Amino acid sequence: MSPAPSAPDDSAPWPGPFVRYDLVKEFVVALVVMAALAVALTILFSSPDDSPTTIQSWAQADPGDFLTTAVTELNGTSEIAEYGPPYSSTPEATQKIGPLDLQKWAGVKIPIDTAQNYVIEPLGEIPADPQLKAALQAYQAAPPKLQEAWTGAYEEALPEARFVRGVPILPAGRYGPVAPMMAALLGLAQSGGLDGALVAGNHRFYQTNYTKPLLFLSGGGYFEERAEGQHLLGTQWGMMNETGSYPGQVWLWLYTFWYQVEPFKESPNADALIFALMGVLSLAFICIPFIPGVRTLPRHLRVYRAIWRDHYREGES
Repeated sequence: MSPAPSAPDDSAPWPGPFVRYDLVKEFVVALVVMAALAVALTILFSSPDDSPTTIQSWAQADPGDFLTTAVTELNGTSEIAEYGPPYSSTPEATQKIGPLDLQKWAGVKIPIDTAQNYVIEPLGEIPADPQLKAALQAYQAAPPKLQEAWTGAYEEALPEARFVRGVPILPAGRYGPVAPMMAALLGLAQSGGLDGALVAGNHRFYQTNYTKPLLFLSGGGYFEERAEGQHLLGTQWGMMNETGSYPGQVWLWLYTFWYQVEPFKESPNADALIFALMGVLSLAFICIPFIPGVRTLPRHLRVYRAIWRDHYREGES
């Protein structure tokens, strides 16, 4: 019986050949290669640097769409004005889950008066304009039916409007004070002042609440058209951080999937119903270890043996 080989002596001098090795040179080469690779991958796969959509860019690019949205905010017929909680107490505007009206239970937490917040208050902050001040006073003093007549006439004439140096010129009509009000609001928006006015609101110190400008943007067609061009609409499975075909929040597919199928696709209560469905699915996922039959599926499917096949092959041999 031959003796077991002895362990090598780690303290003994190395008997083999020696090769000169330049550690600094290797570090520099690796740094240059990695930097070049990072730059190349950044150029090929980086996120797009698109300019943000603001009320100013909207008013400059499509003043007709801006004015159409603004006049619906003034007469209270916009989507936001009729949305219901948490922005307004519009009757029968809430989404329900059967008899449960969760939206109404939550109540109006972010009250928005579209006429005041989006038109009258910003225009009231424009100084040294007696004509605008008189128009605002005339509009606010008029009865509601006369206000509706003015805004209705203005809205009907907008498709025929033309713009000369940013000033809307409409056919002759009975617009009352609405015409100078809308012209002044368009000028304020194109200058960027309306963005600041809506962000600041009644809180002049911390200008970080973008709820009002975002809701205003959502009422027009310009924002939606730009989202469609970047494949970001809900029907385009576009809920992601980045635009175009770049990878984003892929984990949201399970939530957005339900908006593409019946009965949720055309349901007026889609948001509430999908919220409830995702709650049930999430609860079921959490309870998998406690559901008989489901918790033993891995044992019956034996997928784990395919993943760890080397381990089980060695154990069996």
